[in-house]
Amino acid sequence: MPTGADRGRPTPTDADREPNMSRNAILRLLALALAVSGSGGCAALTNPVADGIPVRRLPEEVFAKPRSELQEVPLNLLRISDPGEYKLDKGDLLAIVADEVLTKDGQPVPVQFNPNPNATKVAVQGVPVPVQDDGTILLPLLDPIDVRGKTLVEVRNLIVDQMVNVKQIVVKGKERVLVDLLQPRRYRVIVVREDAIQDASTFANLGLTAAVIGGSKRGSAYSLLLEPGRNDLLQALTQTGGPPGLDAKNEVVIRRGKYDPSDPAKGYVRIPLRARPNEPLTFTEADITLEDGDTVFIEARDTEVYYTAGLLGAAQVPLPRDYDLRVIEAISQVRGPLINGSFSQNAFVASAVNVGIGNPNPSLVTVVRRLPNNQQVRIRVDLNEAFRDLRENIIIMPGDIIVLQERPGEALARYFTQTFRLNTTWEAIRSPRFLGITTTNNP
Repeated sequence: MPTGADRGRPTPTDADREPNMSRNAILRLLALALAVSGSGGCAALTNPVADGIPVRRLPEEVFAKPRSELQEVPLNLLRISDPGEYKLDKGDLLAIVADEVLTKDGQPVPVQFNPNPNATKVAVQGVPVPVQDDGTILLPLLDPIDVRGKTLVEVRNLIVDQMVNVKQIVVKGKERVLVDLLQPRRYRVIVVREDAIQDASTFANLGLTAAVIGGSKRGSAYSLLLEPGRNDLLQALTQTGGPPGLDAKNEVVIRRGKYDPSDPAKGYVRIPLRARPNEPLTFTEADITLEDGDTVFIEARDTEVYYTAGLLGAAQVPLPRDYDLRVIEAISQVRGPLINGSFSQNAFVASAVNVGIGNPNPSLVTVVRRLPNNQQVRIRVDLNEAFRDLRENIIIMPGDIIVLQERPGEALARYFTQTFRLNTTWEAIRSPRFLGITTTNNP
């Protein structure tokens, strides 16, 4: 029963209640949309690495040292300095003229031709005499003569001394003794490269032995014969294609031929080809001198890559060898979204802007980095701040995983801009039912 206050008011009809019901339905839909956007289906809210440590709170040990500080090691440091006069050792082949011992006075002296086309002397006079493994030479009628570490002049004086003073074969002043180098000893060195393969005919033209393993970019090996004074790292690199390429590490590993199984680290030398100016070089001339049986190894850079995830997509991308790659540059390398509202711009999209008012820029970057102790740390980078501050735009290291994702606020803003278009919402607001206006159709 209506009270006295309600007696003067008209009774609401179904037509009056209909606009109110429409407004309530729209409000319920908005509440439902908000609940759905905050559910577990949103990647921004379920990001497993969103709780990273901000860049400014991490110690310097976690960050990479700039590669831009590295400078090329001068190539002359990879070469043996002037060895001076040639010193004999085992493996040398001498040509000796010694009358009454190897030759006869008045008879023609034999001439020996050098088989090496690159030798300075094509032919020498004398009888071939090899230097034995113990460093001595053996001549008829004379005692063994130790020539290890001696020059050709010193060897001639030793032969004359035995012929005149010790054995008294000839009279002093009547001796005819000539000593020359017919063929120097050579050191066999193996060079294994993983950066590029070379043509074996190139080495055949140089009179070298080249054994090529495999027929692709990976797996090439060369067997070199290096003479004394040229048995250094620079010579080995020159004869096998030069310094390491961009797809190989900027260093060379030398494994000595005398391998000790009880101490594998013994005889293992790592020669860097780029170094920082304030750091001393870690190798000496003895380290870059190659001996018989040594192996020179140039390793590929297959492990120097970084990975992407999240809005960047899953990919494995190689890192540059000689310059730094920071977070923004790494995202650019995979054509990730940068200050464009996460709008895909590629050759198949003619438009450079998104429809409507656009989406917010995703700005949450997490760099998952593995530490030397097999632990990992999650580094949180503010992408917007990285454009303004170089300290936030950290250097990417090999093995890093870059995850780009939206912040929760950015995800909600994107959801509403995609779901409620401005024109659709405006038409709904302008509708008579939303405004509570009842229209009647007059016949």
